[in-house]
Amino acid sequence: MNAGTKDDPWELVTAPGSSNYTMYADAEADPPALVCQVGSTTLKYHLSAIDDLHAWLVEQSDWVPLGAADELKPAAEGSVEAWGRSDQNPVGGWYGLRKGYRGRFGMYLPPLLEALGRAELTHDARNNRVRAL
Repeated sequence: MNAGTKDDPWELVTAPGSSNYTMYADAEADPPALVCQVGSTTLKYHLSAIDDLHAWLVEQSDWVPLGAADELKPAAEGSVEAWGRSDQNPVGGWYGLRKGYRGRFGMYLPPLLEALGRAELTHDARNNRVRAL
């Protein structure tokens, strides 16, 4: 597994296997960030999302739908995406840091948790789910 640094980012694939992307931790950013590169698009999420999402999945103790959606679209209730925007999560709202690109939390974070050995994903064409390990 890669180191998860800018020079050696994690190489990931979305749950349905439809897109490759990279992520790396930028602990020096303000706030510390996960930088996600999808083609020419850069998304950024709070670095704490790794531990926070895992902790939330442990609390759920079952499969949770990913519910990935763009920032301007509503997120399915009870999904990873909805939790990633909820005022009830540890950051009190969006984990996404770049306005206009704050969505897709449910698309890009769960495969990272799987690669880190902290979650298990389904890998169907649609309606994928995740659970904590």
